[in-house]
This record gives sequence, C-alpha cells and structure tokens, in this order.
Amino acid sequence: MPPLRLLLATPLVVAAMALAACGSDDSSDTKTSSASATTATQSAAACTKDQLKTKTAGTLTVATDKPAYPPYFVDDKPANGQGFESAVAYAIAKQLGYAPADVKWVVESFNSSYAPGPKDFDFDVNQISITEPRKKAVDFSSPYFEAPQALVALKGSKAAEATSLAELKDVQLGVQIGTTSLTAVNDVIKPSKQAKVFDNSNDVVTALKQKQVDGVVVDLPTAFYLTGAQVQDAKIVGQFAVPGGDTWGALLAKGSPLTACVSQAVDKLKASGELDKINQQWLGEAAGAPTLS
Repeated sequence: MPPLRLLLATPLVVAAMALAACGSDDSSDTKTSSASATTATQSAAACTKDQLKTKTAGTLTVATDKPAYPPYFVDDKPANGQGFESAVAYAIAKQLGYAPADVKWVVESFNSSYAPGPKDFDFDVNQISITEPRKKAVDFSSPYFEAPQALVALKGSKAAEATSLAELKDVQLGVQIGTTSLTAVNDVIKPSKQAKVFDNSNDVVTALKQKQVDGVVVDLPTAFYLTGAQVQDAKIVGQFAVPGGDTWGALLAKGSPLTACVSQAVDKLKASGELDKINQQWLGEAAGAPTLS
C-alpha cells in the first residue's frame, strides 16, 4: 500500500516530484547499476580458490561424523563422492574452484560440530539442522536440503503398494503430535479417516510394528532410519514435499570468512538445478524413496 503522504500529495507536488525523478533517472540508475555490478564482481572474485582463507592454503577441509551412513555417504567413505552429502560437498568445492583432489575430509562428531569455539574444518556436512540456538554459536550456509515427508508402511500391506497421494485417502495413518508430519497429513493427504496421533516417535514406531495403523508419516531422514534400523519389514512407500520442513546447511565456524562464499555456491547449485539432480540421485528412487504426487 502506498504511504499516506503520497496519497495526499497535490498534483503540483506530484508533478514536481516526477520532473525531479526524470531529471536524475539516467544518472542514478547508471550509478546504481555500476555499483551493483562492481559489488557482484568483487564478491565473485573473493570466492575463488586463490582468494579463500581456508584452514590450509589450496585445500578445502570438509568434516563429517564417523561412521558416515547411507544414503548420505556410501561405504563409510566420504571421499568417494558417493551419497547425498558427499556429492553435495564436492559440488560446493567445484563451485569454489577446488578439484576433488583438493578436498580433505576430517572426522567431527555431530554434537561437537555446533559447539562454540574454533573448528578444525572449513565446513561440515552431517545432516545438521539449521536452528536459532545453533546459529548463536556457528554459521550456516544457505540450506542445501529441506526434508520432505515420507510414508512408511509394512511390506506387503495395502499402503505399501500406493504410488500416489490419492491412493492414501482411505489409509489409516499414524503420526506424531505437534510435528510437520501431522500438518502434512491434514493439509496434503487429507485422509478420509482421521489420523491416529501419538505422543512421541517411539509410540509411532510401535503402532506401525503392531499394525495399529496402515502406515506412518515422518520426515524423510527419519524414514531412512526407521526402515534401516527400527522396523526391518517396513519400506518407504514414497516421499512428498511440504513447505516448512527441517532444513540442513553446511556448518562453519562463527564469523567464518567462507560463509558467504559457501552460501553463494549452494545458491548457484540450486539455481542451476544441480542440487535437485543430486537429491534425486541419492535420496529418490535409487534410495527407495520415490516421489508421490
């Protein structure tokens, strides 16, 4: 809505303002455009390998936990470039001008990664959620992942055969109270049967095991863990996007001179579609999590 003072301006004042604007338009726009171009050029130049202030000159040191689990890493070898987060790390490195041989991996436990203090790495990728309390102690890049929701069902069940969200309308779903998953069930799936709501994640898993529900809706990372470690005869039926999910970012030391450049690299990967390709390759059909629409 325009400011009230502009709505009340007289035609004479408006005309004078218009003339003044016309008189300075070209000069102002040229200066602004020139300044923006200069800033962009300086920013791009600062994010090149020879300008970045890394822990070791010419090397990008990347951290993650050990063991490093699939589908985020493969064979517990982050340096092989396989798995979602390994691939993301190397894609960021490439954007910054580092060849795979220039990337050094180090071990950093999950809990210590976001503790205050100096870091022995340039950035860390370890499914680390971006939260306000953590941002007080460390920096995060732009998010490289926003967790979609996923349906998990027992193998051989009717729910396990679904290939679309429409096929879940009459399925008895289970979900944890107060979660994004509950919102996803109500707003996206809109089942004909009210979802059974449980107090905590353990109760959700128990309900699935005991067949109190046909399937449960959880975020995708939880679905991988649930099917890989908690319920052996369960499968991820599929995933679907819901805005407002958990987001992960590359973690850096508080005030790191690399934060803006790593964010810029992630943003470029998003804009080019490369990040989505990596996501689909490692967290999609090949990982047993096809997309439901």
